[in-house]
Amino acid sequence: MSIVNQNEKIELALKDWREKEKNALELSKIVGDLRFDRSIELVIFRKDLYDVRPSQIISDHLFAKNYIDKPLDLDLSLEIARIIFKMNELGPSRIDIGKLASEWETQQKHFDSLDHFIKDRLQSGLQIGNVGFEPKDVVLYGFGRIGRLVARRLISSTGSGEQLRLKAIVVRAGMKNQFEEVHKRLALLESDSIHGSFPGAIEVSPDGTEAIINGNRIHMIFAASPAEINYEDYGIHDALLIDNTGMFDTREKLSAHLRPGISEIILTAPGKDIPNIVVGVNTQEADNPNETIFCAASCTTNAIVPIIQVIDQAFGIEKGHLETVHAYTSDQNLLDNFHRKPRRGRGAPINMVITSTGAASAVAKVLPHLKGKLTGNAVRVPVPNVSLAILNLTLEKSSNLEDILAKLRHASLYGDLVEQLQYSTSNEYVSSNAVGTTCASVVDAPSTIVSADGKTVTIYAWYDNEFGYTCQVVRLAKHVAKVRRYTYY
Repeated sequence: MSIVNQNEKIELALKDWREKEKNALELSKIVGDLRFDRSIELVIFRKDLYDVRPSQIISDHLFAKNYIDKPLDLDLSLEIARIIFKMNELGPSRIDIGKLASEWETQQKHFDSLDHFIKDRLQSGLQIGNVGFEPKDVVLYGFGRIGRLVARRLISSTGSGEQLRLKAIVVRAGMKNQFEEVHKRLALLESDSIHGSFPGAIEVSPDGTEAIINGNRIHMIFAASPAEINYEDYGIHDALLIDNTGMFDTREKLSAHLRPGISEIILTAPGKDIPNIVVGVNTQEADNPNETIFCAASCTTNAIVPIIQVIDQAFGIEKGHLETVHAYTSDQNLLDNFHRKPRRGRGAPINMVITSTGAASAVAKVLPHLKGKLTGNAVRVPVPNVSLAILNLTLEKSSNLEDILAKLRHASLYGDLVEQLQYSTSNEYVSSNAVGTTCASVVDAPSTIVSADGKTVTIYAWYDNEFGYTCQVVRLAKHVAKVRRYTYY
């Protein structure tokens, strides 16, 4: 090949990249306009498109090969976004343009135009139109790892404010100067060692009673117990309280939060005598009109139950063992020190620690027919975030690797679990790849093992035990608060 031809190829590649960047920028502008003017959120295979760099949008189109065996055409995504932008009768919604594009690739012969196809697919959203609902006030009780991530997710997804609005954060006072304490707590929100910098502006009122975050005015309330607070004094009424402390894990204890101004409660930890909800699996249990207290279960339960449900419905589960390779948590010690639980006193950053997990028994709270069929254990390892669930399942009906993976892949693209499951075909996937994923778990397809007789399958699933779980909590909050928009997944 001549030098001239090589230079031409280089220039053509750069020209092609610049054209893709231009299209990604236009797509990004449409995404922003729809979000703020009409509360329509566009995503691509559940990946957020708002506030994302053009190069990341291009990369997300390459990621589509995990679902449809080839990269997604950016030009097609842009054209779909343009059509949606012109559909003025479409009301508040969340639409996966990756899903639309993949369906168009296989079904376009049945339609005379892309415009006709899009309107046909979004017909339900057009019928709903601009029928809206009042936004729901949210109070965060506790502001640790999960509390701060819930705040990030709520604020970043506020849009034009039609769903959940963060109105207050409750913490225990630890310093005499309230302004200084609030400033230090919000510094942890602003800069996170794992999840990076918070994209926005954070201010603290001079007296430390209020934080202003991306335009959201949030009361900072200091209290030693729920009994000390009347939320109506802060202009908060009929609010949803999300308890992130883990201190209250029974109905009786959590009922203390039902103060003036609070109407529902969600616990971000396993609950003992309240509904444990894994969104996408048993979400309907949150529809009980007589129930006001709910539990978002644990991060591990959210990660494994969707996979277990897919396998159980397709092949049946005779028995199984769940092993969790879990990131260390703040419950452990940095250096060797006393701990009331076995082994956890040893320094977390320098030891693998075998410990117990309630994940196996928790599965039965969500899928009762599996009670007694599963066992579980856990190993805490020296990483600060992202865990790995290893599911070894004995099937009632023999199968093979291709069929099992096909079922998991289909569930990640169609049905009730599309927000919960992501499917990875990468042989290079490691724990850090899962940081910031919005799904409950990522199926590591190349690692899946099926026994020769087809009766036993071992599935590996990564999960961001902080942010992925947080996204499940927020999904549950939207369901409980009845602020659900039309979605197309």
